[in-house]
Amino acid sequence: MAQSLCKIYLHVIFHIKTTSPQIDVEHIERVHSYIGQLVNASGCQVVRVGGTSDHVHIVCLLSRSETVSHLVEEIKRNSSRWIKTLSPRYEQFAWQGGYAVFSVSQSVVNKTIEYVNNQQDHHKKVSFHDEYIQFLKLYNIEYDERYVFTD
Repeated sequence: MAQSLCKIYLHVIFHIKTTSPQIDVEHIERVHSYIGQLVNASGCQVVRVGGTSDHVHIVCLLSRSETVSHLVEEIKRNSSRWIKTLSPRYEQFAWQGGYAVFSVSQSVVNKTIEYVNNQQDHHKKVSFHDEYIQFLKLYNIEYDERYVFTD
């Protein structure tokens, strides 16, 4: 019987809508924990979830039976619904329509985890906009900046 062996690390990034309230500092850890649970519930394996009040980074192992688009759709849909229950302040909470996903080589998984762990400090020096564009350029992804940050 043939066995399918697979180990694909992903780095997923998405942002809140421009009209959405940001996530309060007091809720960020709970939101990241919940997103990690959603990753695991999909059959994938969460490695690290981090970010700031306006965006999320997820490092995970992709399941052999899950697609990237379905994984991100489920995370965003279910976490958005759950965040709205945290406080009336989040009644209009929503994630942006798009997202970015990058493959992560085994040789830089630890570096990527450290990067996600240090998001608060990182964004004191670099804006999310600049960070996102740097990733797109690093991975040679063609993009039209008019549409990258639209809701």
